[in-house]
Amino acid sequence: MIGLLNDHLPDLNLITWYAESNHSFLSRVSPWTKGITLVLLVLFITVNRSPLLLAGVYAAILILYKTAGFSLKQLFKWYLLPVVFVISIFGIMMWSEPGPILLSIPLGLMTLTLSVNGLLLLITLTLKTLIMVTYSLLFLMTTRYLHLTTMVDRVFPNPLNQIFLMSYRFIFLMLSLVEALLKSVKSRGGGLIQSARQQGTIFAEVFGLVFIRSFDKAERVTGAMQARGYSGQYRALTPVPSIRVPEWIFLICAGIAVLYVILTGKIW
Repeated sequence: MIGLLNDHLPDLNLITWYAESNHSFLSRVSPWTKGITLVLLVLFITVNRSPLLLAGVYAAILILYKTAGFSLKQLFKWYLLPVVFVISIFGIMMWSEPGPILLSIPLGLMTLTLSVNGLLLLITLTLKTLIMVTYSLLFLMTTRYLHLTTMVDRVFPNPLNQIFLMSYRFIFLMLSLVEALLKSVKSRGGGLIQSARQQGTIFAEVFGLVFIRSFDKAERVTGAMQARGYSGQYRALTPVPSIRVPEWIFLICAGIAVLYVILTGKIW
């Protein structure tokens, strides 16, 4: 199950399985508490610029992740895409930051200069990315799907809630078809990189066929829902566990801490 496409892409089936079967203390925390904490984290990493403080928050989330019974080794593999994304965008910007020079690389008519501030920029943005990726995965892997859909239905207005819920299910349809494609290629002695290099045209046509079949399958799913009485409005009625007193205390303290960071002027 791990590594639907490869080890570096988060497996939604695995994440959903964890969400439904996890019995750690985080799975017993109200989904509303975890959702509000996610919002507070977004505000925190937006206004904070201290690498040490960000590193502390990241370490705390890692401890929670491990305590919940999840594999850190698999998590680090899932970090590949977000880290590459950050480096590809801000890896260039860090060479233009002023400050004490750490490294200079002459390139003909120009010289690349890496300063302390440039390195701190890359470290800070990487930490912010890892914080959000890790906590988002932790939130999804400790929150039952029915609770998540009910929260989306209550928070977002119609039709945004319908679009979100249907899009989430459509992702599973796409990934299942891509998984079948990769198994078919492998069973015939091919490989993803090798086949893409040697038979690019055929490989592109096959992926195009995947999208066509996905839309066809989505239409069949829509027809099945309409046959069962679906009229364009999907209501999630599963009761969501309410926020308990200790969780309220935590949210109030976390909110005060984020407000303090904002008022002290530590704006990125």
